[in-house]
Amino acid sequence: MKPLSIDGAWVHQPRQFDDDRGTFLEVFQGERLLEATGRRLNLAQANCSVSRRGVLRGVHFADVPPSQAKYVTCVRGAVRDVVVDLRTGSPTFGEWEAVELNDVERNAVFLSEGLGHAFQALTDEATVVYLCSTGYDPGREHGVNPLDPDLGIDWLDGTAPILSAKDATAPSLSQAQAAGLLPSYQECRAFLHSLASATSESTEPIEETP
Repeated sequence: MKPLSIDGAWVHQPRQFDDDRGTFLEVFQGERLLEATGRRLNLAQANCSVSRRGVLRGVHFADVPPSQAKYVTCVRGAVRDVVVDLRTGSPTFGEWEAVELNDVERNAVFLSEGLGHAFQALTDEATVVYLCSTGYDPGREHGVNPLDPDLGIDWLDGTAPILSAKDATAPSLSQAQAAGLLPSYQECRAFLHSLASATSESTEPIEETP
């Protein structure tokens, strides 16, 4: 797993094994995630979405704590997957990075709690699967408009993005910040440190009493 330019986000490029039967790969490796991030992904929910070309979902995020870490891959077609730093006080606040996820390279993106997430389908029947650290809680879920010009995210050229009514009317980044909806970089770092500490304690060897 390799870190992206935004702290708390990584991309995983799995090794694929091809033969006359087809292809095999390990989509997710818990130990490799632990080695790269210092924490485990405790699976609470797995989501699958199927989108036609041009569909744009996000930018979504949740209150910290516990927020929601996500491990995202595209098992059919292709999407432009975008991580957005929504953490106030972060050195990369308001910045974003895009990774193409597709059914050829079969890579994946992991984003930590507090980061914003969005993707746009580059093909019809684009099928995205993502593993989540917590279940969906509508009372803690928020969004930022993915077409906010201040974010300036590069979406699919020549195709009008297709958004849900909720995403289309989501506040801009500045509006979300003024409303106090955005997580702070400090609280996110503190929460991630607590997760790493809990992981370290759970993996320490147990001393046997003679």
